[in-house]
Amino acid sequence: MPALFLASASPRRRELLTQIGVPFSLLSVSIDETPHRAETPDAYVQRLAREKALAGLALVSDRSACVLGADTTVVLDGRILGKPADRADALAMLQVLSGREHQVMTAVALANETDCAVRLVASQVRFRAITPVEAERYWSSGEPKDKAGSYAIQGLGAVFVSGLQG
Repeated sequence: MPALFLASASPRRRELLTQIGVPFSLLSVSIDETPHRAETPDAYVQRLAREKALAGLALVSDRSACVLGADTTVVLDGRILGKPADRADALAMLQVLSGREHQVMTAVALANETDCAVRLVASQVRFRAITPVEAERYWSSGEPKDKAGSYAIQGLGAVFVSGLQG
């Protein structure tokens, strides 16, 4: 079986692969995550997953290796909500998501020497109303600091979810 490399800094992605018993090695990659002008959210998240996988592949000397890249973004009314720049940005994102339905898009890319396959999944998430005090407490937990849309559905952010489809 070819070696698998994970091109991601996400502890959650490492945890998922470990949970299903897939052996892998970590790669540290850095790409520009700025959305391109007029880029749709689905094209954006797929591009980032692909670029992470290909950047990781460039670091690997084993030509039979496969590199997995992934990215997740939150989309509200067609607008990409990436990782918050700071506290104010995170609180603003949580406020606009409060009481609203939005999409969470995740793309995964698997690259080898000859191909790069990309898949996209999208979920609809509904948040209950979030009070400013709740948003502030959530920020203070540290969890939203490096999360798209300023929340982690698999963590403390789950308390804001009132509905999930997909």
